Amino acid sequence: VGPKKEVAECKEKFASSMDPTVSQTFMLDRVFNPEGKSLPPMRGFKYSSWSPLGCDANGRCLLAALTMDNRLTIHANLNRLQWVQLVDLTEIYGERLYEASYKLSKADTPRGELGDFSEFQRRHSMQTPVRMEWSGICTTQQVKHNNECRDVGSVLLAVLFENSNIAVWQFQLPFLGKESITSCNTIESGINSPSVLSWWEYEHNNRKMSGLIVGSAFGPVKILPVNLKAVKGYFTLRQPVVLWQEMDQLPVHSIKCIPLYHPYQKCSCSLVVAARGAYVFWCLLLISKAGLNVHNSHVTGLHSLPIVSMTADKQNGTVYTCSSDGKVRQLIPIFTDVALKFEHQLIKLSEVFGSVRTHGIAVSPCGAYLAVITTEGMTNGLHPVNKNYQVQFVTLKTFEEAAAQLLESSVQNLFRQVDLTDLVRWKILKDKHIPQFLQEALDKKIESCGSTYFWRFKLFLLRILYQSMQKAPSEVMWRPSHEDAKILISDSPGMGSTEDDQEEGTSKQASKQSLCDTGKGMDVDDTAEDSLPQSSDIGGREPMEEKLLEVQAQIEAVEMHLTREHMKRVLGEVYLHTWITENTSIPTRGVCDFLMSNDGYDDRTARVLIGHILKKMNKQTFPEHCSLCKEILPFTDRKQAVCSNGHIWLRCFLTYQSCQSLVYRRCLLHDSIARHPTPEDPEWIKRLLQGPCTFCDSPVF
Repeated sequence: VGPKKEVAECKEKFASSMDPTVSQTFMLDRVFNPEGKSLPPMRGFKYSSWSPLGCDANGRCLLAALTMDNRLTIHANLNRLQWVQLVDLTEIYGERLYEASYKLSKADTPRGELGDFSEFQRRHSMQTPVRMEWSGICTTQQVKHNNECRDVGSVLLAVLFENSNIAVWQFQLPFLGKESITSCNTIESGINSPSVLSWWEYEHNNRKMSGLIVGSAFGPVKILPVNLKAVKGYFTLRQPVVLWQEMDQLPVHSIKCIPLYHPYQKCSCSLVVAARGAYVFWCLLLISKAGLNVHNSHVTGLHSLPIVSMTADKQNGTVYTCSSDGKVRQLIPIFTDVALKFEHQLIKLSEVFGSVRTHGIAVSPCGAYLAVITTEGMTNGLHPVNKNYQVQFVTLKTFEEAAAQLLESSVQNLFRQVDLTDLVRWKILKDKHIPQFLQEALDKKIESCGSTYFWRFKLFLLRILYQSMQKAPSEVMWRPSHEDAKILISDSPGMGSTEDDQEEGTSKQASKQSLCDTGKGMDVDDTAEDSLPQSSDIGGREPMEEKLLEVQAQIEAVEMHLTREHMKRVLGEVYLHTWITENTSIPTRGVCDFLMSNDGYDDRTARVLIGHILKKMNKQTFPEHCSLCKEILPFTDRKQAVCSNGHIWLRCFLTYQSCQSLVYRRCLLHDSIARHPTPEDPEWIKRLLQGPCTFCDSPVF
C-alpha cells in the first residue's frame, strides 16, 4: 500500500490514535493488522480454486490458493507429489497499483495521502481478494516473426476484491510463471459487499459467450460483461444483466453455472444456481431471436439451517446442497414448456456415517462420487470435546451406470474419467471377474470402431482382473518396516526396490507386493514370472495359475496392439516431417522392422506407410549408438535397447528412442518412461513428447 517506512509509521499512528473509531477498527481488522499480537496467527487458507485440465506443463490443473493473510498464489504439480508456487499475484497486482499511484484509470482524480485512515482502508480493500475463479480454456491468436498466425491456448482467472473491483488475469498456456502472464484488466462491478464470484459461459450457434456472475452479501446477483481482445470466437454481453436485485439481506454463499440443452426450445441454455441462506435461487438464461430470456425463482423448503456448501454435476445438471446438520439435498432440474422445475430428495448422511455435522461437499468430475467433509455430531445432547475432520466419499452411481458412461464417453480418455474407472475397479476387485455384459459391449465397440480408447479400457479391465486374482500379501504394504537386518544384495535379488530397478534398467525382478501396490500401473509382463507361484510340473498347475497365465497373455496381446498403433502414428509423423535420406533421432528403420517382424500381423496401412518411408530413406538405416561404447543399439524390444557389450538403455514409449541420460520422465501410474525434450528436437518431436501414456492416458512426469 506504500513505502515500507511510511506504512510502518501510519500503522503506529493509527494504533495509538485517540479516536476509538480509528484505533479499534485498525487493531481488530486482520487485513491491516495480520500479526494480531494476542490474537491467533493467520494460518491456513480462505479459499482455493482449480483450473481446467491442461493448464500446467504436464497437462494437469493449476491451483489458485488464497491464504488467511490475503495472499493469492498459483501452484502447480510439476513433479510427482511435489507442489511448487509459480507466481504471487498479490505482489504483482500491488506493484501495478503502486506504479499507477493507486488509480484504476488515468482519468481518476488523485486521492488523499496514506496517513489518512480512509485512504489507508481504500488501498487495502482494493487489494484484498474475496474469491477467485478460473474460466474455461480459450484460444488466442499469436503473430510470429514471419507474420504467420498460430493458435495459442489461454485461460482467465477472475479475482474479486473487497471494494467490488474484479481483476481479470489472462495466462498463456502452458502456465510456467510470471512470464506467462499476458494481461491484467480491472472491472468495476458496482456491487456493495461482494461475497462470491463465478464465470458464466454460454455457447450459442458455435459462438462462445462469457461473463462474470457476482453475488452480494446483501442479496443481489448480476452478470457483468468481460471484454477481451484477440480471443478467437469470443463474445460477451453488451451491458450488465441483473438476475436478482432485491436487497433482502440473504447473503449469496455459492454460485454455480451449468450448461444444459433445452429439449422443448431445441437449443442450448445456461442454468445459474446460487445458495442464498437456506434457499436455492435459480435462473435460466436462454438466447432466442428476441434476445436474452431470463427466468428466475427460488427453491424453498430444502433445509432448516443455512446452506453451508453447494456443488453441481455438470454432466446432467444435478445440484447438491448441504447444511451443517448433516442433511444433503439432491436437486434434479426438469424442463417445462416455459422454464424448469426441480425435483429434490433428501440424503441423510446420519444413516451412513452416524451423527455428523457437515462442513462442505464436492462432486467428482464425472459425477461418480460425492465427497463430504464431516465432524462428529452431538452425542446424548452433548457436543464433542474435540473435532476430527474427515473426508467421506458417497457413491452416486452404480457400477453398471459407470461402465455404460465409460463405453459411451465422448472424452475417450481414462485419466479424465478416473472417478468412473475407480467404481469399475472396485467392482472387479470385489467379484474377481469382469461382468459378461461389459466384456460383450466392449468387444462390440472394438469391432465396430477400433478406437484405441476401447483397447486401453480393455487393458485396464484385464490388469485389474489380474490384480484381483493374486494372493493377498501377508503384510500391510504401506506400513514401513522397522527391521534393520543387513543382507547382501547379491544374496537376495528379489528384495530390491522394484521402481529403482526399473528406472536403472538393470534388473527385471520384482516382488509380489510391488505389483499389487502399483496395481494396474506397472508393466505386468516384466513382473509376471516372479509374481506367479512357481511349479515344476506344468501339467499339475492349479486352475488359478492357468487363469493367471491366460489373463497375462491377454494383457501382453493388448499392450502389443496399442504399441503397434502408436508406432504407426510415430512413423506417420516421421514421413510427414522428413526429407529424402534425412536422419532423425527416431530409430525409424528399427521401428519398421519391429512392426513387420511378426508374420501374423497383417496391416495394410502399416505396410503401405513403411513402403513409403523405406523409399524415402533410400537404403539408409541411421541406427542408434550406445553413448558408452559407441556400439550399435539394435531395435529388438519396445521397452529397452541392449548393445553388444551388455549396456542396457530404456526406450521412450512416445518416440521409441533410447533414453541415454540420467534423468527421464515417467507416467503417473508407472506404466512407461519417456525422455525429456531437448533444444535441438524439431517441433514435431516435441509435440510427440507432450502426449499422455499410450496404455493408461496418464500424464508423464
